[in-house]
Amino acid sequence: MSAPMPFWRAAGMTYITYSNICASLVRNCLKEPHKSEALSREKVHFAISTWNQGKAEKPVIRSDLPEE
Repeated sequence: MSAPMPFWRAAGMTYITYSNICASLVRNCLKEPHKSEALSREKVHFAISTWNQGKAEKPVIRSDLPEE
């Protein structure tokens, strides 16, 4: 007998993807002004650094919005 599998895994998703979908649905269900405040926090900012010979090169700052 095999162990039960979470439905998000059976659907081919990672937990992060499943969590992002759920969070997006909750944010869209909010009423104003809470909805616009929550949507403004949905933005993602991060830096990518490449490494060359053991030293980090200048990081590239990215700002992405989640997929819709």
